[in-house]
Amino acid sequence: MLVFLGIGVFFIYWFLLKLDAGQKAAIWQSFRDANYLWVALAMLCCLLSHFVRALRWRLLFRPLGLNPSLNHTFGSVIVAYLGNLAFPRAGEVMRCATLRTSEGIPLEKSIGTVVTERLIDTLAFGLIVLFGMVAMFGKAKDWLYDTLSTKFDSLPNMAMIVGAFLTLSVVAFLLYKLLWKRLLHIGVIKKVDDMARGVVDGVKSIFHMGTRNTTLFLLYSAAIYLLYILGGLIIFHAFAETSWLGMRAAFVVYLFGSVGMTFSQGGIGVYPVLVQMALDIYGISYEVGTACGWLLWGSQQVTVIAVGAVYLIYFSLMKRKQK
Repeated sequence: MLVFLGIGVFFIYWFLLKLDAGQKAAIWQSFRDANYLWVALAMLCCLLSHFVRALRWRLLFRPLGLNPSLNHTFGSVIVAYLGNLAFPRAGEVMRCATLRTSEGIPLEKSIGTVVTERLIDTLAFGLIVLFGMVAMFGKAKDWLYDTLSTKFDSLPNMAMIVGAFLTLSVVAFLLYKLLWKRLLHIGVIKKVDDMARGVVDGVKSIFHMGTRNTTLFLLYSAAIYLLYILGGLIIFHAFAETSWLGMRAAFVVYLFGSVGMTFSQGGIGVYPVLVQMALDIYGISYEVGTACGWLLWGSQQVTVIAVGAVYLIYFSLMKRKQK
C-alpha cells in the first residue's frame, strides 16, 4: 500500500509543481467556495452504486444454490474497492476471501462469479465508449480518437499476437486432454482442478439465472453506470461555474475519468487532470475544472476508505472469532 501511496503522492507533487502561485490560490479559492452539501450527496451516490453492484453480484450466486446476505455481499464489494487502492486487482481476491469468511462460500465459486461480472463490465464499458465516440463532438471525440490510435499504433503486430494466443490455446487444450487427468491423483493438481471447475461453474451462472434474474441483472448494470454519471452531475452543482452543465457533460466527464482509472492505481493524480480536460470542452476555467476533478475523485475515495475500513475491521473480527 505504501508503494502505491508513494506513486500517488508523486503524481500530486508533479501536478502542484507545474502551478504558479496565482493558479494555486485560485484552485484553493474554488475549493473554499464549493458547496460541500453537494459533495456529500455525490458520496452517497457513490455508495449507492456499490450497493447496487452488491445486489447484482448476489444474482450470480443463485444458480449455484447460494444466497449470501446483502450485508456481507455489500461489505465484500466495498472492501474490494479498498483493496484495489493498494494493489491492482487485489480487491477481487479480497472480496471473495471476505465472503468465504462471512458466508462460507468456496473461493473458487465466488471467483467464477467475479470473472463473469468483470467480463460483462468490460463489454458494457466498451459499448459505452463506442456510443460516446459516436455521440460526442469536437475536442472530446478528437481526444478519444487520438488516444486510441496512438495506443494501437504502439502495439506489436496484431496478427502475431492472435496467432500466438491461438497456438498457446491449442497446446494448452491438448496438454489438458492428454496429461491432466492422469495427474489428478497428485494433491496440488487436484486442488487446481477443483479451483478451475469452480471458476467455470461461476462463469456459467450467468446463463442459468432465469428471465426475471437476468432482467434484474441488466437493470442493475444500467443503474450502476447511471449512478457513476450522476455523481459527476451532482459535483457540478458544488461550483457556481459548472452548475449549468447537464447529463451530456457528466457523460463526457465519466468517459475521461474512466480512462484516467486505467493510467494509475485508482486514478491517483491522473483522474482529476482528465476531468479538467473534459470540462475545458465546455469553457470551464482550468482552476475550477481542476478543483471539480479533485472533488469528484476525492469524494469517491473518501467513501471507499471510510466505509471499506469499517467493513474490513468487521470481517477481521469475524475471522478472529471463528478461529
